[in-house]
Parts: sequence; C-alpha cells; structure tokens
Amino acid sequence: MNELRQRLTEVLRNSNNIVFFGGAGVSTASNIPDFRSANGLFHQKLHRTLSPEEMVSRTFYERYPEDFYDFYRNHLVYPEAEPNDCHKALAKLEQMGKLSAVVTQNIDGLHQKAGSKVVYELHGSVLRNYCERCHKFYGVEAILETSGVPRCECGGIIKPDVVLYEESLDDNVINKAVTAIAKADTLIVGGTSLIVYPAAGLIQYYRGNNLVLINKSTTQADSYASLVLHEDIASVMKEVTDALEYCNQEREKL
Repeated sequence: MNELRQRLTEVLRNSNNIVFFGGAGVSTASNIPDFRSANGLFHQKLHRTLSPEEMVSRTFYERYPEDFYDFYRNHLVYPEAEPNDCHKALAKLEQMGKLSAVVTQNIDGLHQKAGSKVVYELHGSVLRNYCERCHKFYGVEAILETSGVPRCECGGIIKPDVVLYEESLDDNVINKAVTAIAKADTLIVGGTSLIVYPAAGLIQYYRGNNLVLINKSTTQADSYASLVLHEDIASVMKEVTDALEYCNQEREKL
C-alpha cells in the first residue's frame, strides 16, 4: 500500500460519518462508458449530426422521440453491468457503520445492487420508468423489451426516470444530498471531473476538514482537498476498505 492510500485508510479509521460523492468514473470498471473521458461516449463517432449530449436533452426527447429511444437503449442502459470493487467497498463501509450516504451522478443503480442502502441519485435511474400520462411505474424491461417509443397501456409515453439535459434536478433528492454532505465528517469525491453543474456544486456545502478526491485526472477542486489520489478508484477503495476491515478484525481479537 502506498503512502496516500495509507493516509486514506487512517482517515477512514478515524471517521464515523463518511459521505461519498461519485460520478461516471465509479462505473467504468463495470464497463459503463464515461461520457467525458478521452475514450468516452462523447468522443465516439456515432454518425449523427447531433452530439450525444444533445441527444439526451429534453428538446431532442420531445422532437425526435424514436431517435431518442434508439440512442437511449443502445448507449445508456447496461442491464448486464455488475458492481465493481468501488461499489462493493462503499457498501461494506456502510455495513461497518462508517459511511452514511452515497450521492451519485450515475443512473445505473449499481450502488444499490452492491448493497448500499442510502443512495441519493441526483440524475435518476434507468431502472425506473413512468408513464407521462397516468404516472404508472415500469421497470427497465418496459424500455429494453420494446422498440420505437414505449407506450403505457393507457397510451401515454413511458419516460425513463432520469434527468435529461435542460431538466431540473429533483429538489427532494438535492436537499437530502446537501444535508448529508453538510453533516459529514469526511467527504470522499470520486470518479468525477466536477464539471457537471449543479451537481458538482454540492461539495461546496461540506464544512469538514477531510475532503478526499480520487480521480485519474485533475479536478478544479484538487487545491481545496486535504488528500488527492490520481488513481483508479475501484483499486483504491478496495484496498483501503479491506485494510480497515482487517484492522477492525485484529482489534476485536484483543
């Protein structure tokens, strides 16, 4: 274990109210593309006149629903994806009574699949879908097992419960995330470039002394952090959580 990971392990050992704030980089080890990385979805040649960002906008959804759903099914839903070592480590930290909440910009539902109970999904989830007319809820099968524009039995369009570009975040989710971050004794920010607002602005509510950033590339908040690791987040979180668990087991033997 290198020095930075040892320091992070010590921070976790002395913390009792950790909040994790994560972005797309958390799920790349689960083979879900990071939109904004060098090899991410926004840089692929999609043979489209519009950017992927524009294609998941509210405007595109309303004007070209069939094209929206074609793009959505092929590039935003990954039903075979499984939690990676970062997701699993965070669930373990929650079980240990160390981590109080996960705040995520991801829409894949992998934190819950790994076992995390308190997850605030800022941008919604592909696993939830609802009829815009009668508000009946549907699972992801309603999208994946259909073609064209998915329709409810009432005739309304079934829309993914995700926040599209040009749409507002859910106030209730934001308020819970802000409260959790404000009360945290340690805030770990991982797998995010911190350039997508308003979500990225939530870290400004943190008032503690342990701001930890784990991201392969630099972020605009690096200079404010007490600890910065430019490493693979899945590897980091697994090693430090395993080390913390081992220390706890050894302490119990005494």
